Amino acid sequence: MITSAVCNSFKTDSADGVHQPGDTYKIALYTSSAVLNESTTAYILTGEVSGTGYVAGGNTLTGRVSALSGNVEYLDWNDPVWLNSSITARGCLIYNASRSNKALVVLDFGSDITSTNGPFTIQLPAAGLTAVIRFQ
Repeated sequence: MITSAVCNSFKTDSADGVHQPGDTYKIALYTSSAVLNESTTAYILTGEVSGTGYVAGGNTLTGRVSALSGNVEYLDWNDPVWLNSSITARGCLIYNASRSNKALVVLDFGSDITSTNGPFTIQLPAAGLTAVIRFQ
């Protein structure tokens, strides 16, 4: 089961200064058989999708933005795309490949999403108060 959450380990890691702007952040896709939630501490292979146009470990995220909006700090990236793919995913994990694949956030899509010989795009929430990761 996949449950959307900011991972508890990411909260501690952030307070300890583990994650840095120049690190490589990645996003991996998972099937409904994956177990991902607030207790996830690192990228895992179990339940990861497979199919045309997808490589284990997922895509590298680009366009990292960290900014303050009012009293809320947010962290966001460009929307990731798997071009010419044939895959089905229920959710994803954003993780830091530069720091032992430490988990940041889990997203549940709410249902299976499928691409067939085309792009698979994740539309991350807009930067600002609705961003994927927010510190209040």
